[in-house]
Amino acid sequence: MKSPLRLLGVLSLSLMTFSAFSQQQPSRADTLRGSITPQRAWWDLGYYHLSVEIFPETKSIKGTNLVKYRVKSENQTLQIDLQEPLAITAVTQDGETLEVTKEGAAHLISLNKKQNPGQVEEILISYEGQPKEAVRPPWDGGITWQKDANGKHFIASSNQGIGSSIWWPSKDHPADEVDSLRISVTVPNELMDVSNGRLVKTEKKGKTTTYHWEVKNPINDYGVNINVGDYVHFAEKYAGEKGELDMDYYVLRDNLDKAKVQFQDAGRMMKAFEHWFGPYPFYEDGFKLVEAPYLGMEHQSSVTYGNGYQNGYRGRDLSGTGWGMKFDFIIIHEAGHEWFANNITYQDVADMWIHESFTNYSESLFLDYHYGKEAGQEYVRGTRMAIANDIPIIGKYGVNQRGSGDMYYKGGNLLNMLREILNDDEKWRGVLRGLNEEFYHQTVTTQQVEDYISQAFGTDLQPVFDQYLRDVRIPILEYYYSDEQTLNYRWINAVASFDMPVDVALGEKKIRISPTTKWRQMQVDGKTPLTVDPDYYVGVEKMR
Repeated sequence: MKSPLRLLGVLSLSLMTFSAFSQQQPSRADTLRGSITPQRAWWDLGYYHLSVEIFPETKSIKGTNLVKYRVKSENQTLQIDLQEPLAITAVTQDGETLEVTKEGAAHLISLNKKQNPGQVEEILISYEGQPKEAVRPPWDGGITWQKDANGKHFIASSNQGIGSSIWWPSKDHPADEVDSLRISVTVPNELMDVSNGRLVKTEKKGKTTTYHWEVKNPINDYGVNINVGDYVHFAEKYAGEKGELDMDYYVLRDNLDKAKVQFQDAGRMMKAFEHWFGPYPFYEDGFKLVEAPYLGMEHQSSVTYGNGYQNGYRGRDLSGTGWGMKFDFIIIHEAGHEWFANNITYQDVADMWIHESFTNYSESLFLDYHYGKEAGQEYVRGTRMAIANDIPIIGKYGVNQRGSGDMYYKGGNLLNMLREILNDDEKWRGVLRGLNEEFYHQTVTTQQVEDYISQAFGTDLQPVFDQYLRDVRIPILEYYYSDEQTLNYRWINAVASFDMPVDVALGEKKIRISPTTKWRQMQVDGKTPLTVDPDYYVGVEKMR
């Protein structure tokens, strides 16, 4: 087995990238991107029709985006985002050309027509250019331009961190999801585009074909994607909690046989996650796995895959336990985001743990469902080797700044520990399903999630969340025996209010104690060794 340090360096999902990003000082551009500016606040997204033509030979695109919105309050300036080197060439409303002022990626559109609260309006944005090419997708996002083994173009978007505005004009802020979407993508005839939702129409014209995809559910902007290649298709029907679910698979022509074997994990994923999280959130739009020229991404109803048709994460076990080789990491992890990221979406990127902690934890729940509880527990404990405890998991609000990459493994261990605290697996399953029901197709804050879990537990978990999400220290259970019958114990290395219960063993006897940051005592049968249940992510230290 590789050493923990080497495993961390090789397998980490770009944790250092997340941490370095989070330590940058926010700029004016970060504020324009990350905050709900006055030019964003007054209007509510209703519908996009994104129409784009792909020119593979010149790595360029050209298109329009029809934006329908509802006016919430009076204002005459609307912010749309588009990043250079792409350029907006025109914006019109009711056929009238509008003035556009540009500040970085933010484009402030002056509306001539009076914007009356309650009215539904629309603007048409035209744009073109060569979008930023992804250097290290999906983390360093943009458009990936490659060719497959047969020399045919293989193109895809991936833009969670850098933003949807890297390749199309949008309201590039997670708090306002569009209610529905049509995406029409024009490509050369020998290629196919696969995007979100369902294919409703294809139109062939000369040397090009346009693929029209329709999304009926709310969708976060970074979840919108294009995938262009020499695809072949196969499918299955899944008997799910809400009826028959269409599960479609699009892969490069040469990989069809491998995909038919490897993608069996998709059905196993759906069975496990509907059990733990509730019905798949997008039955109307179906579920797709789409081969992409990068590792993978959680694009809603169009999950992308590039894990090389092998189990583990690029053929390796992130936990070091062996359990990570029982499943294809990208299929399980990225599809888990359909519940946590696409169904329940953060309102601010600072709360990205809502996406990544729960989805990291979903990997262990997949194992739990198919191989038993201890398999899942061993897996999640094994991932601790990759925890850095460098900066808080929650980032800075309003400036498009994420927290630590510990949102993956530390966050998963936090959730696993909450399950232990609750000590009722069916009730815990009810909490996870309840989150997806309570916040169905919604954007949320950390506080909403924390409050829901606390209410479901019937106890205030705020000190626990503060410790693991907003602090970098790992609590230590400090203890000593003052005599043969008296155990003294408390939490140290913790926030002042920390009072988490913990399961311990005194010799062969297992009990639950409730330490705070002040000394407590209990009577015992003698000075026996104290050990902590390993599913608690804490330290233990004997004073003397």
